[in-house]
Amino acid sequence: MRYLNALAMALVLAVWSGGASAQRIKGSDTVLPLSQELAEMYMKGHPSASLTVTGGGSGVGISALLDGTTDLAMASRRIKFSEKMKMKQSGHTPVEVVVAYDALAVIVHPSNPVKRLTREQLEAIFRGKITNWKEVGGPDARIVVYSRETSSGTYEFFKESVLHNKNYMAGVLSMPATGAIIQSVSQTRGAIGYVGLAYLNPRVKALAVSYDGGRHYVEPSVKAAMARQYPVVRPLYYYYDQANAAKVRPFLQYIASQAARAKTLELGFIPR
Repeated sequence: MRYLNALAMALVLAVWSGGASAQRIKGSDTVLPLSQELAEMYMKGHPSASLTVTGGGSGVGISALLDGTTDLAMASRRIKFSEKMKMKQSGHTPVEVVVAYDALAVIVHPSNPVKRLTREQLEAIFRGKITNWKEVGGPDARIVVYSRETSSGTYEFFKESVLHNKNYMAGVLSMPATGAIIQSVSQTRGAIGYVGLAYLNPRVKALAVSYDGGRHYVEPSVKAAMARQYPVVRPLYYYYDQANAAKVRPFLQYIASQAARAKTLELGFIPR
């Protein structure tokens, strides 16, 4: 009996330490590459731990948390009041953790000569008021507007920060993932879109942005975001059920470690 009691206690401690605990992490495509890297690092230091990380968007992750099909929901926006109420009505309490901060880059095809835009010009483009690149100093070519789909936290943040909560144009091309925006913009000369800074690559060109009417333009970078010079920056979140705190605590403590912070910076995110 003593042996069985000792074994049971050992199993409880193993789960508490994260050693024997399988965890599911789901949601925001922006947070996805960071979570994947941190999960791999964590599992190398905890060989018996198992973390599964999948994307789908912030809304998908929070819905999965509500359904009990994920342990951590990744989100690039704050949980909505309606989502929080649904969880509370089902007897659960969501807990918020800031994972890191992210700069949102506006991207175009590399051949596009336009290098910078004001917030007002971006608003007009994404609302369909400006439809040709020649209206903003570019070539005589139709602007093809790409956006994330409505379940994306990035979609909502861009709408709030850049469009001042006005509606996107009716003909906006909604993409299911950030990678799809990168691919579409890289293959379409007249395209414009927006992605998290960590997704930037040579296949697209990031624009400098002005939030003061064109007096100062700032290119998106980790350095500019950390110096509070680049204006389009937002926090990234994990959400979990308070009843599940013991299970997720070890990994959440790990993401605050020096090694995890260094990896966060290396990937193009701003450590919390």
